[in-house]
Amino acid sequence: MTEHGICGTGVPAQRVLVVEDEPTIARAVADRLAAEGFAVVVAADGPAAVDRAREWEPDLIVLDVMLPGFDGLEVCRRVQAERLVPVLMLTARDDETDLLVGLGVGADDYVTKPFSMRELVARIRAVLRRVERPAPEPRAEDRRPEPLRFGDLEVEPDARRVRRDGREVHLTPIEFDLLACLLRNRGAVLTRAVLLEQVWDWTDASGTRVVDSHVKALRRKLGQGLIRTVHGVGYSLEDGT
Repeated sequence: MTEHGICGTGVPAQRVLVVEDEPTIARAVADRLAAEGFAVVVAADGPAAVDRAREWEPDLIVLDVMLPGFDGLEVCRRVQAERLVPVLMLTARDDETDLLVGLGVGADDYVTKPFSMRELVARIRAVLRRVERPAPEPRAEDRRPEPLRFGDLEVEPDARRVRRDGREVHLTPIEFDLLACLLRNRGAVLTRAVLLEQVWDWTDASGTRVVDSHVKALRRKLGQGLIRTVHGVGYSLEDGT
């Protein structure tokens, strides 16, 4: 496999696996990420992507949906089953169902083709910042803090567990962060720009579709009547019980 990019600061470069079967796009993405200081490896099909992820243990995967061998959704499933790693999906299909499926198998974010390199790099850095946030300091108390409750919703922040009506709900890391943000600000309407900044660490508000897709994924898992849409503004958490 070919590795691109050398970090000259003495700090190990963050590793990005680019999975893209179109050579022109793959080379352009790899060259730009190498110029930004990342170490980059490229895979051109589904089986090679799984092998590279296993051998190289990247910090993040940029993953095209449409691939030979098997598609990016299957790559994401197999990789996440072996080792949790942030995934940014590339899709040429701006279809809500495809996006929800991608989020459901463990993708953290997505970019729709055609995309600018500036946007792609910004999304990658935002995902990496989010997953690298330091864990909270251990509490002085020996016992685990009480779960947060809102109607029939129960959230354990330390254990990152969610239950609704006593049923455990399995969320992706970013889905949990989005729900926790809404829960911390219960009663307030949060704009998409605020959610992008607080959850994704992304100050460019042009990615509002990302917020909408993740909210839809949360509704699919948690059920309706919990997250309210305030049209033209954003979202808020409401007790629908």
